Order: sequence, then C-alpha cells, then structure tokens
Amino acid sequence: MPSAEVSPAGVSGALPRSVRIGYGSGSVATGAFGTVPGLMLLPYLTDQLGIAALLAGAIVVAPKAWDVVLNPVAGRITDRSTDPRGPRRPWLLRAGLPLAVLFAVIFASPGFDSRALEAVWVLVAFLACATAYAFFQVPYVAMPAEITDSYDERTRLMTWRVALLALTILLAGASAPAIRDAVGGRDGYRVMGVAMALLIAVGVLAAYVGTRRAPVRAPAAGVGSLREQLRVVARARDFRLLLTTFLLQALATGTMLAGVDYVARHVLGNAGAATLLFVCFVGPALVLTPAWTAYGERVGKRRGYTLASLLLAAGAVVLVGAEVLPGAAVYGAVALVGVGYAGCQVFPLAMLPDAAAVDARRTGENRAGVYTGVWTAGETLGLALGPGVFAVVLALGGYVSGTDGGTSQPGSAVTAIVLGFSLLPAALTLVSLLWLRRYRLDAATVAAPEGSPA
Repeated sequence: MPSAEVSPAGVSGALPRSVRIGYGSGSVATGAFGTVPGLMLLPYLTDQLGIAALLAGAIVVAPKAWDVVLNPVAGRITDRSTDPRGPRRPWLLRAGLPLAVLFAVIFASPGFDSRALEAVWVLVAFLACATAYAFFQVPYVAMPAEITDSYDERTRLMTWRVALLALTILLAGASAPAIRDAVGGRDGYRVMGVAMALLIAVGVLAAYVGTRRAPVRAPAAGVGSLREQLRVVARARDFRLLLTTFLLQALATGTMLAGVDYVARHVLGNAGAATLLFVCFVGPALVLTPAWTAYGERVGKRRGYTLASLLLAAGAVVLVGAEVLPGAAVYGAVALVGVGYAGCQVFPLAMLPDAAAVDARRTGENRAGVYTGVWTAGETLGLALGPGVFAVVLALGGYVSGTDGGTSQPGSAVTAIVLGFSLLPAALTLVSLLWLRRYRLDAATVAAPEGSPA
C-alpha cells in the first residue's frame, strides 16, 4: 500500500474527496462502539442477566474509566511513532481489528450458572475491548490536525465524519435492538454482538484504506515525559474550556442514550419504539450536518456550537412531559434533540484540531496525540458516566431488575426514567455553555503566524 504523502502544499490546500470520505469512514467503528454498549449493555445486564442496577452501572463505567487513564498514554505513544505511513494511520488497523473481535466477545458469554461469573465475563471482555478502542480512537481523532492546516477544511472533514457517524448511529442504534428482538433471549444479544463487530471491522478497513493518500505533516514529537506534556496541554486555556464543554455534553448524550430502551418499554409501552426513537434522533443529523457546516463557516464555530447546544437542550426539556405527551410529540422532541446533536458533533470535533495545530505551530512540537488522548479520555468519561448516572437514577426510582425483560416497574421508576432522559441531560447541556462562552480560538487566531502569543 502506498505510504502517506508528506507534502506541505497538500496539508494547506483542500483535501481530495476520497480522503474526506476515507477519514469519515472511521466513524463507522467509533459510532458503533460508542452507541451500542451505551444503548444495549445496561439493559443486557439488568434485564437479561438479572444484575442489580447499581452493580450493572459500575460494570458499564469501569472499562471506560480505564480508558480515561489509557487514552493520554496512547496519544503519547502515537506521537512518537516513526512509521513511514504516518504516526497515526497504522494504529487504525493494529487496534481496530482486535476491537471488532473483542466487541463480539462482550455479549458471547457461554451462560454461567453464577451471576457473579456472568458479571466478570462482561467486565473483563469490556475492559479488553476498551483498551483496543483507545489505541484506535486516539490516533484517529488526532489525524485532522496533521493532514490539513486549514481552519475551514477541518470543518469540511468533520462534515463527512459526523454524517457517517450519524448514519452509523442510525444503523447500529436501530438494528441492534431489532436483531436482539428478532432472535430473542441471550442468543439475540450474541447475534447482535457479532453483527456489530462486523460493522466495526468494515469501518476500520475503510478508514485505513481510504486515508492511504492523505498528506501528513507531523512536527517533531514534544520533548519531556508524558506528565510534562500533560501539563503543557492543561495550560492551553481554550482547549481546556472546549474539553469541559464537550465532556459535560458527552455525559448528557450518554445519559439519554442509556435511557432509550427504558423509555421505549416503560414510557411508550413498546420495545420496538427504541428503533423509531433512534431514527428521530439521528435522521436530522443525516440531513442537517452540511447545513451546520455552512452555518459555522458564516458565523464561526463557537456561535454555531452554542446554537446547536441550545436546540439540543430545548428538545430535552420538552421530553420532561413524555409520560403525558402524545407519542408524536415525544418523537418530535427527540428529533429536535437530533438537530442540535448534529451541530454538537460537527463543531467541537472541528475545533479540537485547531487547538492542537495552534500549539504545534507555535512550538514546533507535535502534541496532537496527547491533545486527542486527553480529549478522548474526557469524551469517554462523559459517555461512560452517562449510563452509570442513569443507573443511579433508576436505583433511586426503585427500578426492579429481572431476567426476561418484562418485569413490571413501579410508578417511581417510570418517573425516574423520564427525568433521567430529559431534565438531567438538558441541565448538563445548558451548564456546559458557561465554559463555551469563554472560548476564543477563531479563524484569525488559528491562521496567525508562527510564534504568535497564545
């Protein structure tokens, strides 16, 4: 396969469409891994394995918490890579294929008589899977800072990434419950796990092949220990503000994602409604992602991100009335959340490489891997805590676990499901704007000459 092209001209100019699509294809892998465990794993543990809500929440959170520690390490390792194909791209294959295999293993327990052994199987498999994911996701997210210097080109690159991410969320989020329900029982979860593993493998291979001609400009790796590099990144004010905003919104998204299956079964009274909820959530993103990109090019990424956040929060607030609203109104509110969610993916993902590239240009040292390692650690923490927080809400509401998915729930548990799906994520999203409003990296700052002050 051809090696990466190291070309300053290619870095500053427009990227070929094939590279944009190839890079965006990696979102098939990240989208499937980010969506399906958040959607399916907590119900699998509470309603199929009979594990109490608080313990189930801990099992879901622990592997992602491990990634919070591991991601900056993965970033530092890839920063120091000297592979002729580029410092990041080879890791897509090295970690991506094990990621696919291990994902299937999570739901492939042979069926132990002990609930403790069942819990250990899921925990160990998920930990291994999360480790592989760290070494795939971190270099993948770091790539835009090195394949283009253009402020607007990074937004265009994210358009393809978010569009394919939205398509994957729709496909994985809609098909995973459908596969489970069509097969039924534990075998349904096993078959679903294999199907999602194949989807992840497709995304991995498409990203690796599709970026083979992407230009690469990688400054020398930052000097000093990982701890010293992390201190430098922590002092980057705008990155810190952006990360805090995104972490809180990842927590909000993770909480809503964890609640979809519960809302479908216990609020709407139809397990199949989970698929339609996903269509309403992701459908607007498929249509409106280019519109968000165009809007951001006109008004700036920060203003676009703010508007998207407000729309997401507005839709979540409407969902507070899910118990009494007609079904059409619930689906409409979820669609409004989806409109905001599309922008809340496009803008921060386009702003991250700006922060890493500004640092590299001013210092001549490459810390893109450390930046993205810290970023993905924050994202992972937010998405991991989401199901954990939702599990706590379920426990506070008196949710009753079972082994057949049909256990009757008290009214307090249903109310807890609604609030965890609506009011909590709305509040988190609005609070996140306190940090976003202080972010200052705009097109002029990103384009400033080398050596400019921070």
